[in-house]
Amino acid sequence: MEQTMERWTNALWRLLLPPRRKQGEVVSILRRRCDEQALILGRQRVLVPNRFVVELPPPVHQQLTAHGGELGRHLAVQVRRHAAESGYTFAGPVAVHLEPSASSAVGRFRVHGRIAPLAAQRRGE
Repeated sequence: MEQTMERWTNALWRLLLPPRRKQGEVVSILRRRCDEQALILGRQRVLVPNRFVVELPPPVHQQLTAHGGELGRHLAVQVRRHAAESGYTFAGPVAVHLEPSASSAVGRFRVHGRIAPLAAQRRGE
């Protein structure tokens, strides 16, 4: 399982990112979204996004999602790890979804993050 995850992750970096970029750029952007969109609710409570969408060029999306949602789960683990290290909390479960973008520019991707309370997730929002 771990080797399969590593293979998918390496495929993402090769297909998505030009060689000059670091392999951890997607993870870095997810972490940065947490930091930038943090809501301070109290001394010991900082709420951060828990729902993320990574928009990929359609061919890259098709190749990476052909094997299931393992890459999204792997990225969600990285977000949870960052939150634990930073003392952040979530309004609900963390999820990272890979979606095809409207643009087909090779090497281009976008990351969107939002806070989605558990009740909103149950309603499908």
